[in-house]
Amino acid sequence: MQLGMIGLGRMGSGLVRRLMRGRHDCVVYDRNAEAIAALAKDGAVASTGLADLAAKLDAPRAVWVMLPAGEVTQAAVVELGELLAPGDIVIDGGNSFYKDDIDRAAKLAERGIRYLDVGTSGGVWGLERGFCMMIGGPKDAFTHLDPIFATLAPGKGSIAPTPGRSGEDSAARGYLHCGPSGSGHFVKMIHNGIEYGLLQAYAEGFDILRHANFALDLADVAEVWRRGSVIQSWLLDLTAAALAEDGELANYSGVVADSGEGRWTVMAAIEHAVPAEVLSASLYARFRSRMKESFADKLLSAMRHGFGGHAEPKADS
Repeated sequence: MQLGMIGLGRMGSGLVRRLMRGRHDCVVYDRNAEAIAALAKDGAVASTGLADLAAKLDAPRAVWVMLPAGEVTQAAVVELGELLAPGDIVIDGGNSFYKDDIDRAAKLAERGIRYLDVGTSGGVWGLERGFCMMIGGPKDAFTHLDPIFATLAPGKGSIAPTPGRSGEDSAARGYLHCGPSGSGHFVKMIHNGIEYGLLQAYAEGFDILRHANFALDLADVAEVWRRGSVIQSWLLDLTAAALAEDGELANYSGVVADSGEGRWTVMAAIEHAVPAEVLSASLYARFRSRMKESFADKLLSAMRHGFGGHAEPKADS
């Protein structure tokens, strides 16, 4: 299939490269000319702007926006709404607020343009491992783009089907049509809220181990926990790798950013009167990390760098 991609950062470029490996055609654009050139060298079709990108796509056109949530994404979606035609599809694969998706979908629908909100997880590892996708919007648009999603997803891999499930549905391959507009990013928002809690639990646990009176080798502890313990996970794998490289995590300040989804998750919990003590506390811990350095915060930074290539922001003065 053919797909336009706007935004060629860590995630966007990884999506394009995985699609091209799957023999899909990609037309690409980014404000950074070097990012465009790098992908064009490997077979993507370069474009000079959104209008040029739209002109180089065949109907029904599908354009994936992979930009930071907020005004930048909103501006791109609005411009695409003016450039595309009825039957075309706009995809927001970033971390937009789900209520914004509902508004965008309604406005684009007035012009006959379909809109999919695609919560995308996989970070810098997605190119090789595949991207887990949570998708909201019209079912016909999802079905039309199924070959794109199937290529980007991890596939079944070596994970056995959950007992009672056939293992033949798209969820078992790493992508899911969650429901109407907004539902994809809502599910991804909760996913990221849970991620906050998991990261914080590992970070605090290892901080306690570090301060114990047993002179524990934290790299060894992480390694043994990876082998059959009930808390083994990819995040623990990343923890073990970071500690094996430097047990003191000297290259990390411990200043931890929050990209919005954690706040939105807590807001949703309040909106629906659902207790979310752990997720709320993990969000507040990130706020605190910008004021006072701790080993737990350094480990949190190390894990985030490991799975997503996230750089540390500067501490608040």
